[in-house]
Amino acid sequence: MPAKALSAAEQAKLDVTIRAVEQACRAEISVYIGDVAGDPREFATSLHNTLVLPARSVLVMVDPARRLVEIVTGGHVRERLTDEESRQAVAAMTERFAAGDLAGGLDRGIQLLGELARD
Repeated sequence: MPAKALSAAEQAKLDVTIRAVEQACRAEISVYIGDVAGDPREFATSLHNTLVLPARSVLVMVDPARRLVEIVTGGHVRERLTDEESRQAVAAMTERFAAGDLAGGLDRGIQLLGELARD
């Protein structure tokens, strides 16, 4: 993540949220904040495919400048997390993003993904 996107305190809090969600839903959570080149979905999918365990991973990609949010889920995660549930998480994030709260939006969206993806 670009250093300017989140403060050190915001990054630390998000890291705690991610670890808790990973333990609760047994999936790897990755976040990308930055510029997106080309088609957003293709870009997010290509990032997701580079993860260590893509089948067990969720990638949250945010391009604040272009106001883009994409969530890519691996096959194992998709068994428990529907596209509609991912859209709910995006809606929760973008509501906070619109109020200027990038860190809070990510935190809430990732928490929601974890709640929805539990076994």
